[in-house]
Amino acid sequence: MDLSAISPTLLIASLMVAATPLLLAAIGELVVEKAGVLNLGVEGMMIVGAVCGFAVSVETGSPYLGILAAMAGGAILSMLFAFLTQFALANQVASGLALTLFGLGLSALMGQGYVGIKPPPMATLDIPVLSDLPFVGRVLFGHDIVLYMGLALTAAVWAVLKYSRVGLILRAVGENHEAAHSLGYNVIRVRILAILFGGACAGLGGAYISLVRAPLWVDGITAGVGWIALALVVFASWKPWRVLLGAYLFGGINVLQLNLQAAGVAIPVEYLAMSPYLITILVLVILSADKSAAPASLGRPFHASH
Repeated sequence: MDLSAISPTLLIASLMVAATPLLLAAIGELVVEKAGVLNLGVEGMMIVGAVCGFAVSVETGSPYLGILAAMAGGAILSMLFAFLTQFALANQVASGLALTLFGLGLSALMGQGYVGIKPPPMATLDIPVLSDLPFVGRVLFGHDIVLYMGLALTAAVWAVLKYSRVGLILRAVGENHEAAHSLGYNVIRVRILAILFGGACAGLGGAYISLVRAPLWVDGITAGVGWIALALVVFASWKPWRVLLGAYLFGGINVLQLNLQAAGVAIPVEYLAMSPYLITILVLVILSADKSAAPASLGRPFHASH
């Protein structure tokens, strides 16, 4: 066992990369749930985004076109969920689970020809002077643009929900859709836009896994990140900054257990591999007693005839 081989600088930088797909998916789902919709299809949208982003990146040579394709793929898949739940008034839980199963099957079909291929690398943003700072420069200023987009998106969602009219309408729809409808707001339109936003974020998070975090394509590459994102929204009590904290907690534990495995720590590998999920579940159980933050209309269908 050699713990001195673990570099704190590399550990924290890797933590930020590992947390980014979870953060993107969870922030998107937070907006969806703030609108009163429970979409359990996050894992399916993520993996479709992952394969769309990977395929377009390989075919065009541009990871940025791949990112756009991933967002479009996730949003298009979320439209299916929107149709089922907002127009057909299907059960949201069943529709979300079906969306995940459909996404997993579709991604396996689409990705058949891309196994073993390396995607074009995504450039890191080297900021003059700042990137050269010891420790801080490598930790904070040597990442790709999507990582910074995740942080900016968290701040933007917090500001919009807290201070803007758009955020007020979104929260009103999530808290009491009948009252929002009586005030003249189009509940269905607000929820569909929220679902599309959540789908685009999930697709972007999936593409980050296949293009940056583990630049390759294999079936099931998202490995349950979408389910952790769903749990994280509850753990965060539907607050964007707590989503950020939870994503970095999970990402940190995940990276740490990999480093401990590499250092030869005398703990069975299976226990180390389980630790990010167990600790996240433990934190979720401790904090899940706070139900007051949940949108009052979460999971309840809206009938346009109301």
